[in-house]
Amino acid sequence: MDSGIPADTAQLLTDLDRFIEEQIAPLQAADDNERFFDHRREWARTDFEAGGLPRAEWHELLTEMRRRADRAGFLRRDLPAELGGSEAGNLEMAIVREHLAHRGLGLHNDLQDESSIVGNFPSAHLVWKFGTDEQRSEFVEALITGERGLGFGLTEPDHGSDATWMETVGVRSGGDWILDGAKRWNTGMHVATHDLVFARTSGKPGDARGITAFLVPVDAPGFTIGLFRWTLNMPTDHADVTLRGVRVPDSAILGEEGRGLEIAQNFVHENRIRQAASSLGAAQYCIDESVAYARERVTFGQPLAARQAIQWPLVELHTDAAMLRELIRATARDLDTRSHMEVSDRVSMCNYRANRLVCDAADWAMQVHGGMGYSRHLPFEHIYRHHRRYRITEGAEEIQMRKVAGHLFGFTR
Repeated sequence: MDSGIPADTAQLLTDLDRFIEEQIAPLQAADDNERFFDHRREWARTDFEAGGLPRAEWHELLTEMRRRADRAGFLRRDLPAELGGSEAGNLEMAIVREHLAHRGLGLHNDLQDESSIVGNFPSAHLVWKFGTDEQRSEFVEALITGERGLGFGLTEPDHGSDATWMETVGVRSGGDWILDGAKRWNTGMHVATHDLVFARTSGKPGDARGITAFLVPVDAPGFTIGLFRWTLNMPTDHADVTLRGVRVPDSAILGEEGRGLEIAQNFVHENRIRQAASSLGAAQYCIDESVAYARERVTFGQPLAARQAIQWPLVELHTDAAMLRELIRATARDLDTRSHMEVSDRVSMCNYRANRLVCDAADWAMQVHGGMGYSRHLPFEHIYRHHRRYRITEGAEEIQMRKVAGHLFGFTR
């Protein structure tokens, strides 16, 4: 359903579709790469005997996809012009991410590890915005090309959404810092050269100030990558990390000392609206596929689509998708023109509702398709398993609803 897509964005979608058909679809079809997307996908992607990590062949295929997208001028679309980007706004990125997810499972847009022909580079954005000249030079381009990997170490074994109560600490030692603590769900550690570690360096538990972000080499003495935790959707890139007397120089601080949470939260609105758009696109894919199947499938002498038990749940989902599309695009448009805090509550609305919608749509698609829907020969179980995590990560839906409630009842200033 078109909702006032700007002409230049509409042309971009056409160009992306042509690029997919000419370069990405043939790559997916070559060398049995379909094994990463058909019923074999979880097994093909995961090296179960190596701790559940992504297989090297899967990682290389995603890397080649990004190389081709970069050469075609699509990969860096949202990055600053100085980095070869087009400085795409939130509205364009929301439309693009919905469009790519609506195409279904494929090499063009594999959300399992946030890999797409139109890249999303939160780590590069953070270093570009908060880093020193030396940090920018060392990390930004390398993060885009994959020569460097930056993990994200915020969550701890006993602290998730309550990040201001984290127990990892940093203590000054001469011109250096000594870091001690533990992280859980430390994302991206299978390819990380560095980890963005958040540690309390001043203040007391519960204070927003006093937490500092450090760029820590993963080969630093005392830095240990432990168990990669297996999840509902495999492979995993989420590790347990311990820091015991890890020494880093003062130059390892990203941004200002004591203001690390501002870094963690800086790109949150963009990430959440883009993730909501992706969930919406995947939900609409599930709805469309279910409608098409119900029209073709004949039971007891009639198309499945003739039965209200099939019609009405899909009508509800389709209606919710249409309304959510309007909210997501209006919110993305306002993110481009207004203070983020003015629309923070609407970003949360979009995010938690879209994540819930895609789970409902995937679940109903499995039901409509019957036994085949439950099988891995159709993509719905994969979509459900992938998107279910976003009701917890990127800000659990309870946290999102709490934010909306704060605005609604006047508790948030």
